[in-house]
Amino acid sequence: MAALVTYFQLFSILHIVFFLTVPTRSVVMASPPAVKGAYSSDPTTFPPSAVDTSLFTHIYYAFLMPTYVTYKFDISSSTALELSNFTTTLRQKNPPPATLFSIGGGGSDSNLFSRMASKPTSRKAFITSAMEVARKFNFDGMDLDWEYPSTPKDMKNLARLFKEWRRAIDIEAKATSRAPLLLTAAVYFSVDFFLDAVYRKFPVRSINQNLDWVNVMCYDYHGGWNTSFTGAPAALYDSKSNVSTSYGLGSWIEAGADRTKLVMGLPLYGRTWQLKDPNFHEIGSAAVAVGPGDAGVLTFVEVEEFNKKNGAVIIHDMDSVSTYSYAGTTWVGYDDDITATLKIGFAQALGIRGYFFWALGSDSQWKISRQASRAWILGE
Repeated sequence: MAALVTYFQLFSILHIVFFLTVPTRSVVMASPPAVKGAYSSDPTTFPPSAVDTSLFTHIYYAFLMPTYVTYKFDISSSTALELSNFTTTLRQKNPPPATLFSIGGGGSDSNLFSRMASKPTSRKAFITSAMEVARKFNFDGMDLDWEYPSTPKDMKNLARLFKEWRRAIDIEAKATSRAPLLLTAAVYFSVDFFLDAVYRKFPVRSINQNLDWVNVMCYDYHGGWNTSFTGAPAALYDSKSNVSTSYGLGSWIEAGADRTKLVMGLPLYGRTWQLKDPNFHEIGSAAVAVGPGDAGVLTFVEVEEFNKKNGAVIIHDMDSVSTYSYAGTTWVGYDDDITATLKIGFAQALGIRGYFFWALGSDSQWKISRQASRAWILGE
């Protein structure tokens, strides 16, 4: 019971502090309905029939890719069947979530998008084909996950792409008397790439004018690409750097992003390390290699299994608002239902649109997803 009381005390304190520090206008103005999204990365392993749609407003099919030559979508018969099943099954659920298909993803070729966005003719071919896919398979919208525009020129072309895409959506909706397709994008945790050698910034004005919202990927701050020390993969705060969710969302708002078009990303997975010395196991402790899991990644289901099987010590770090566990030399950084809920309070205090998860099928009996849905109390 003591742990439960502590949790509610922490949540209440954080919630109140941020409501007091954010301008009143940003939290009391009428806002559009909340987004409670999730990406479905493997509909075969975790089918749409298994989704508890009472916990989500929007589900994303991930991913589709255009071809390298025409920039159009060449949908195979097997993929067509999967897409049809995806939207049909979810529409039959009660309640039925909105469905979007996401284009690209972390493993996609960024150069393809750079080339496509560089010319009016290729942008038009891409946009037209994407909308045809959406209508043919009864999706409610489209999501662009270009990771990432790598130059300032790419960002300018991205702004043009969004503008032309929105225009095409509006024209099609008017001509067919159908509801306009949704248009969203998955974006970097910060509005600018301040950590990279080539500085560039997302086109906030175009995003405000042309997108329904952006899914801000507030995770993967630390991972197996740096095996020398442990790190909180999705820290809300980081006192030693700007690599944190609070900084990232703040940078979007400071740049002029419409708060109602910002959706905060939450991970349903953890990242693992092997400690150099098991006696030193705090965040930032020395490490020598990635830990268990595929490239040092465990789903939240697997994290809970690891903790139980190994009798791991679980720590809720309130400085970073993140969770980690350790057993022997193995260290895992992740979010659980407690830290995810604290982040929900932070997001609501900022007055942003909602949250999304990567990815469906990784939660443990909807533990985090259910608590997040309950905790989001604004914009319902």
